[in-house]
Amino acid sequence: MLGVWLLVCLCAPVLAEFDSRLDQHWELWKKTYQKKYHNEVCQSFAKNVNHINTHNLEASLGLHTYTLGINHLSDLTKEEVLKFYANLRFPKDFKITPTPLQVRDEDVPDSVDWRESGLVTSVKDQGECGSCWAFSAVGALEGMWAKTKKKLVDLSPQNLVDCSGKYGNEGCGGGYMHQAFDYVIDNQGIDSEASYPYKGEVKDFVFFDGTCRYNVSNRAANCSSYQGNDTRLWVSHVCRFAWGAYGMVMCRSFHCVYYNPDCPQDLDHGVLLVGYGTDDTSGLDYWLIKNSWGEGWGENGYIRMARNKGQMCGISLYSVYPE
Repeated sequence: MLGVWLLVCLCAPVLAEFDSRLDQHWELWKKTYQKKYHNEVCQSFAKNVNHINTHNLEASLGLHTYTLGINHLSDLTKEEVLKFYANLRFPKDFKITPTPLQVRDEDVPDSVDWRESGLVTSVKDQGECGSCWAFSAVGALEGMWAKTKKKLVDLSPQNLVDCSGKYGNEGCGGGYMHQAFDYVIDNQGIDSEASYPYKGEVKDFVFFDGTCRYNVSNRAANCSSYQGNDTRLWVSHVCRFAWGAYGMVMCRSFHCVYYNPDCPQDLDHGVLLVGYGTDDTSGLDYWLIKNSWGEGWGENGYIRMARNKGQMCGISLYSVYPE
């Protein structure tokens, strides 16, 4: 990934309206995240800081269940996040037909965190490559393989980015998880991250994918099928790394349980479900979700999203997991 970004953004023509401390925060932010700009405060950064401060003031008054904070994405607009980070691409003929959540008779624990069982790899950063679909698919495969083979291995999202194009995926331009699983099944495997490291390169804001370099001798995992489009399966098999997709652009840090009744249900981002539970402070049930925007996002790369709140953010609209 690029260590230093040279970016151009629309800068405020008049800075007098901003608190003088914002200049200091801007310089500190650029130094912290190794980004280069012109000297002026980026307008989108200023707007995001204002939004964060306003939201957190409201949260202190009990109007929100979560707080926000500055991170490495705080200079981006909503449109830029959608373009570079949330590129879920449904097939043109794909239709979501959700099944209402139902109470199961199965004896399941009140909470699950698969990280504690050694079934979840470290949080990764997809960068400006729209490969959330690849990281979601890889995370599900990693969990399934670890549970079956008793060995946790980092698998290669770059393998999927480079090699699954004929299944409908578009590399850094977006894709979809079940199409990634189709590739792994037909290919009879996927390489490890160590043998096929992640690049996710985007040059001059043009999506750039490499040539497929899959090597069967480096095959690290496989799957034979997958299940999906049934929320009852998803609930009963939540412990089997179902991934969820949600439509809320979350480009800042989150703490506590994310609950927003106004969150849209348009699916545009793939994530990995790794558990569930109930928050002791708010009493809210939540899904524990692993994202692919680095450890500086959310709660060290994770978010707890409200559960049993209908189809908030579309999190329960569709799921799929490998077998």
